Amino acid sequence: MSEGKLNNSDTSASFGFRDVPTGEKAGLVRGVFDSVASRYDVMNDLMSAGVHRVWKTVFIDRIAPRPGEMLLDVAGGTGDIAEAFLARADRRQASLKTRPARAVICDINLEMLLAGRMRANREAFTGRMSIACGDAQRLPFPDQSVDAYTIAFGIRNVTDIDAALREARRVLKTGGRFFCLEFSTIPVGLLQKLYDLYSFNVIPWLGDKVANDRESYQYLVESIRRFPPQEKFAAMLREAGFARVAYENLSAGVVSIHSGWRT
Repeated sequence: MSEGKLNNSDTSASFGFRDVPTGEKAGLVRGVFDSVASRYDVMNDLMSAGVHRVWKTVFIDRIAPRPGEMLLDVAGGTGDIAEAFLARADRRQASLKTRPARAVICDINLEMLLAGRMRANREAFTGRMSIACGDAQRLPFPDQSVDAYTIAFGIRNVTDIDAALREARRVLKTGGRFFCLEFSTIPVGLLQKLYDLYSFNVIPWLGDKVANDRESYQYLVESIRRFPPQEKFAAMLREAGFARVAYENLSAGVVSIHSGWRT
């Protein structure tokens, strides 16, 4: 989904367990997602045994979409978060007089956006959902133009995370809400070891057998380990200017939902 460097004063960025020149990171990540785009949704189901759907349902619960809202889903890939946002908002729409919710899926990877157009649910949101090929660090949207900003399993791929968080705040309206769903750090050592055993052995194997791309899924596993733990990422949100910053662990910390408000 989009582009993980934590300090933009560095001259290198992490690409999995490797450090690469900062300017090369985005292209390498783009190559990963170009490779996996056509099998991305299938692999998500296989890698998590379908649990990613539960995580995303809880994510949408916490967002609590409302009619009339404009969502910007960054690193939105094939668009499952945007679709779920609009579907939930529609269920809360009391009358046809209320303006329906709208969504923009923004991703740096065109192949992922094009793969999303094939999703069965997409036609239901014709006229209310659009796509934009853009960088999380330099969003092609005006200041204070959206009500909600989401990024699911994408922030760890960004070259300069601090810059992406500043951009998120910039495009949010006053009172707008930031939500991030991302793999995180399991606080219990034994569970982390078991998770590592699964991640480093099963996920690359599935990538090889299903997507014919072991290397890309090896990177995805490694990128999770390079992402900052919950408290550190919460501090980055505060540094970017967000208020009421909070996080919630799901599945014992395998993933976390991070949130903040634009004041």
